[in-house]
Parts: sequence; C-alpha cells; structure tokens
Amino acid sequence: MNVLVTGANGQLGNEMRLIAPNTPFHYVFTDVVPAEGHETLMLDITDLEAVRETVKKYDIDCIVNCAAYTNVDKAETDEDFCRLLNAAAPENLAVAMKEVNGLLVHVSTDYVFGGDPYNLPCRETQQGTPTGVYGRTKLEGEQRIRAVACKHVILRTAWLYSEFGKNFVKTMLQLTATKPQLKVVFDQAGTPTYAYDLALAIQTVLADYAAQPEGDTYVRTGIYHFSNEGVCSWYDFTKTIASLAGHTSCDIQPCHSDEFPSPVKRPAYSVLDKTKIKETFGLHIPYWVDSLKVCMQRMSAHA
Repeated sequence: MNVLVTGANGQLGNEMRLIAPNTPFHYVFTDVVPAEGHETLMLDITDLEAVRETVKKYDIDCIVNCAAYTNVDKAETDEDFCRLLNAAAPENLAVAMKEVNGLLVHVSTDYVFGGDPYNLPCRETQQGTPTGVYGRTKLEGEQRIRAVACKHVILRTAWLYSEFGKNFVKTMLQLTATKPQLKVVFDQAGTPTYAYDLALAIQTVLADYAAQPEGDTYVRTGIYHFSNEGVCSWYDFTKTIASLAGHTSCDIQPCHSDEFPSPVKRPAYSVLDKTKIKETFGLHIPYWVDSLKVCMQRMSAHA
C-alpha cells in the first residue's frame, strides 16, 4: 500500500517517519519546506491539481494529513490562510482520495469543542462548539471531508508534544531550568498526547484498512478521538515535566487563565473519550505520564 504523508516535517510527521521502516507500506513524505537530513517531496496541498498529480504519479492508496495551521492566537488575524490550510486543503485531499477510492486519515483537534460548559469526556457525537478561528476552521475541515464522502478516518487529538519541533514540553523544560518562579494555568484540563503514540494509532488504522477487502466503502469510516489516557491541567503537566527532569529549583505556581490574556478563549475542559477507537481498533493507549517519561528519555538520549 502506498501512503502519502503531508506535513511530514512537523511533530507527528516526524514520528511517522520513525515508524515507517517497521511497517509493510511504502511512504511518500511531503511538506512545503525541505528538512535537513530527510527526503521530502514538495507538495502544496492547497493546490488540488498538484495533489491529484502526486496521487496519480505515486499511485497513492492512502493519505495521512498531518499538515495544519496550528498557531491558535495568530489565526484570529489570519483567518483566510488558516481556513485555506485547515478546511480547503483537507477537502482537496478528500477529493483526490475519492477519485481513486482511497482512504484519508485526517488529524483534527479538541479545539472543535470549548464553547459549552461540560465536565465529562467529549464523545465523537458531541456537537462542535469552537471558540476561535482555529477551532472553527478545523471543524469545517472535518465537515468538508464528510461532505466529499471519501473513505476517511478523522482523528481528533489534543495537547500534542514530541521530541521534534516546538511544543509545550520543550518550552517548560527550558523555563523550569532557568526561571526561579513560573505561573501556569490550572483552570484548563485536558490530556497530553505523545505524537509517537498517535503515529502508532495511525499505523493501526492503516494496517486495518490494508487488511479489508477492496470496495467502495470502509466500515470504519468516521470520527475518532485519540489522546493518551488520564487528565491533568497545564499546571499539573508542568509540575510533572519539571519533576521528571529534576528541575527542583523552580517554584511552579497555579494561576487562572485570565492572568494570561489571549485573543482566543481556550477550552476549559477538553478531555477526549477514547472508548470508540479502543473498541473499534483494539488499541491499548498509554497513560500520559508514562508516555511523557518515554519522550523525555528520548530527548535526553539525543541531547
């Protein structure tokens, strides 16, 4: 099976690169910018014809879309480009897969929720209530994929981090090592997700798809939630990062989110219910602290 990965130089894309040699599939890794040390095909997924040509040239059976506009604050003043990348581009990928009867695996976000108060883990059937441009455009991307009606698996995830790129774990490692005191919000709860674990889940989906008889439908088509297990606040997340790193000299204090003004109201509670993906694909999902330990060990090994 030939698999095209978009956004291959990001956090999730790099984890897909790591896993790829251990799978039976042939991968084509694409992005809009090259990365040193990696073979990357240049592909602008906002260009439908370019996507079609690439799918045809490499005989692509499946696209894994790891590309997105993820700067939540900047999106508020960059709505057109954010919508182009988060809504129009996924639609292009869906159209291209529909035309060759292929599968689109698309990564979405917990930010499709947040507008309504709730304190139970969000299920896939829950209505999206995004509070900002980023969440609205990601929800629109999901809706456009479903409207095209290609075979698809939409994976909503949250609080993604890895040993690659910029992310919360790396930022907190640096700050807790250098600051005498740090304030971190405690009134936003969710679940950190190690991008490597998400990449493994995507591989499980691809293996399941490859094992299905060829046809016009894929019985697992739909929306699924994936994050690591458990729940914490950003404050708890930071305390755990500092503890695992041995950064004991930084005084980490909880604070309210309104002490850090933002153009976007972030979800106060965006824990994802993962019952559906676990039951459908037989996944065992690690606890967030266990995965954080693995990631930090890998960071230390490559430091």
